[in-house]
Amino acid sequence: MNEQDLRRLIANVKDGALSRRSFIQKVAAVGLAAPLANQMLAFNGVAMAQNATVEYKPTKAGGGGPLKILLWQAPTLLNPHFASGTKDQIASRIFFEPLAGWDKEGNLIPQLAAEIPSKTNGGLSADGKEVIWKIKQGVKWHDGKPLTADDVVFTWEYAADPATAAYTTGAYKDITVTKVDEHTVKIVFKEATPFWADAFVGVTGQILPKHHFGEYKGAKSREAPANLKPVGTGPYKFVDFKPGDIITAERFTDYHVKNQPHFDTLEVKGGGDAVSAARAVLQTGEFDYAWNLQVEDEVLKRMETGGRGKISAVVSGDIEFIILNPTDPWTEVDGERSSVKTKHPTLSDPKVREAINLLIDRDSVQKFIYGRGGIATASFVNEPKQFKSQKLKYEFSIDKANKILDDAGYKKGADGIREKDGKKLKYVFQTSINAPRQKTQAIIKQACQRAGIDLELKSVTASVFFSSDVANPDTYTKLYVDMEMYTTTQPQPDPERFLNQFTSWEVATKENKWLGRNVSRYSDPAADEAYKAAQKELDPVKRAALLIKVNEIFCEANIILPLLSRTRVAASVNNLTHDHSGWDVDTWNLAAWYRS
Repeated sequence: MNEQDLRRLIANVKDGALSRRSFIQKVAAVGLAAPLANQMLAFNGVAMAQNATVEYKPTKAGGGGPLKILLWQAPTLLNPHFASGTKDQIASRIFFEPLAGWDKEGNLIPQLAAEIPSKTNGGLSADGKEVIWKIKQGVKWHDGKPLTADDVVFTWEYAADPATAAYTTGAYKDITVTKVDEHTVKIVFKEATPFWADAFVGVTGQILPKHHFGEYKGAKSREAPANLKPVGTGPYKFVDFKPGDIITAERFTDYHVKNQPHFDTLEVKGGGDAVSAARAVLQTGEFDYAWNLQVEDEVLKRMETGGRGKISAVVSGDIEFIILNPTDPWTEVDGERSSVKTKHPTLSDPKVREAINLLIDRDSVQKFIYGRGGIATASFVNEPKQFKSQKLKYEFSIDKANKILDDAGYKKGADGIREKDGKKLKYVFQTSINAPRQKTQAIIKQACQRAGIDLELKSVTASVFFSSDVANPDTYTKLYVDMEMYTTTQPQPDPERFLNQFTSWEVATKENKWLGRNVSRYSDPAADEAYKAAQKELDPVKRAALLIKVNEIFCEANIILPLLSRTRVAASVNNLTHDHSGWDVDTWNLAAWYRS
């Protein structure tokens, strides 16, 4: 399909001669995924779909009784701009809302916005440098105060301030936001920006009340009482929070969507493990919904036969991967280990990293452990398909790994462990406590032993591993080990923000409280250059090529070792209707959940 054909199809949609769904089906046949198709329509003046993917049937708010959600990785904070872990992002979204969120088809759905900006409604400028958001009127904060443009502008100021050390700062630091009137704001970008739906959208976009956070912008940001006692605009109002344990909330009677929410109370219970979470929904029905069921697929299939609940698996851009630390995690410099000022004794050697990549049996991990939960891959970006590298391939070969290490001068000692210049290939390999991850660790350890590499396996409680606790040495962003494994979530159907974790300015350090998104500490000027070029490239094909280059640089350096393109797997009881999106957090449209 050439550009002329594409423009003709878009014109047919605008004229009403072709439905949105038919357009998406036609372009999907030539490799353009639904999220990109929706973005193309929006850029050409076709309004995005205004209805989320769930048909809401209740005719009044309330009356649904309690809703019980199980997050086996327990939330530890409720400020969305500090939430580096998905568990905390999910919990924060109960109380706070963005201007818009992403449904499972990659449609941008207004939440606190009155409408989605488009060229037709004057929300998108022709030069790609300005976006005007109209804010929904009549929205109240949980304390009864009105939501205004001042809150939106403040959220930008808060997240963009380096002293705040917000996890979301990358979405805000290079834009300017001004108040047009009480219910309108304008974003101005420094350059033409093809993917404008980042600030105030989805995971990074939740709006904070200025009257609660105004005194806590910058260096005092961690002192705000609302970090643990949120006052938001969401469908449920805060009652109590015990970090690492339980959240309780009640229906917000002044919620801004008619007849929503359905449930009267909400309980979010943390702790346990993925298997017990699945059992509590699928077998006992003790809970209504369980998130992130990283459970062996055969186990889930057996549980489903109980008839109480069902599995929901949706496509996402999430990736299970390993980081090989190029810095020294055992030497402290200026109060931090794994400092960019240090170099790892052996993992700084590209040949060692190349050998380790060959010692990962991805196909076995997929077949015998994850099943529906993931597909083996060598690419960090896998969805939407047009952003996936066709160049990156994986291979499992112990023989090739041994030869690479032999040729590089690493000799086996009496203990069977290779060494060179007195430096042994002995590593601490860390991940969170979770049965599939421990089994994956064991598979990799066994292969590494056959190549003369010794792995010490370390497992950390998930609520600790994924927390933002600056005092804890075992959080994943500290990377105080030689290698670690986890899943990172792609928060939108475009990989630009997802790939900023491969840029030099996002390196996690003590200075930014380890909230920088580049956990690996690795950087490459070529990746920085390609990323910056992609940010202002309006041609979708050229832009995709630039983002693919960023992905390839880190994967080919074997700093990032992708394992599985993850499917988001959740469980719900049979009578619960929920809105499960692979492009936003599970609670993105919590107001529309109901019991039939």
